[in-house]
Amino acid sequence: MDFNNLFSIKGKVALVTGGSRGIGEMIAAGFLSNGVKVYISSRKADACQATAKRLSEAYNGECIAIPADLSTMEGVQSLANELESKEQQLDILVNNAGVAWGAPLEEFPEIGWDKVMDTNVKGVFFLTQKLLPLLRKSANPEDPARVINIGSIDGLKAAVFDSFSYGASKAALHHLNRFLAAHLTKENIIFNSIAPGPFPTWMLSTGVGFGGETEDVDWDVIGKNNPRGRVGTPEDIAGLAIFLSSRASAFVVGQTIALDGGVVATS
Repeated sequence: MDFNNLFSIKGKVALVTGGSRGIGEMIAAGFLSNGVKVYISSRKADACQATAKRLSEAYNGECIAIPADLSTMEGVQSLANELESKEQQLDILVNNAGVAWGAPLEEFPEIGWDKVMDTNVKGVFFLTQKLLPLLRKSANPEDPARVINIGSIDGLKAAVFDSFSYGASKAALHHLNRFLAAHLTKENIIFNSIAPGPFPTWMLSTGVGFGGETEDVDWDVIGKNNPRGRVGTPEDIAGLAIFLSSRASAFVVGQTIALDGGVVATS
């Protein structure tokens, strides 16, 4: 038995979509601080480049921006092509890019359905498909390639917001995770999902009335209703992502893990 380096991910190559802010940035930072070469992608090129530069400097690592709009097949293919031109293999894929849309039931628009589904489900499936050659080159029985799909507790329980397509898309993503695990685990590519609860992100900030601000706002007001008495932290989400990318999780397959301070379990 060898328990040395059980949680080590040093030297691996990762892609984190939606990595310019929020949960994606938190995961990218955690990877960088643990010796991973990280590519981040987001729709806005300037924000993606700025985050990559900031994270590289903060963690003395290599964070590289590849901007892409993953709600379109052109964006998916562009990202896959760019990564294939830079790397021989991909060890970790974090499908985090996502969007939400809120509107009353009677007024919910078709674009609010299609945009969310195209990004949160279709984009995840086809990006994973396009990156299979790189993942297969990394995969082996001792150290499988990893795909981590970022879902949401809104895909496990009904949300308080009028975000109908978002909750449906995340439930679909959780089930897609199982389908992909069923097909690719035998090729030593392991799939798991994380379903985050409340984290101090732009997306949650807009939903709770903070106007998209994540700094200098009272997150304690949101956290006090959580069983853990707080919102999530970068260490919480990065810690689980690191675990799911390391030797420690090599027998964890096709799961959706709620990372929510106990919201789902106690509701």
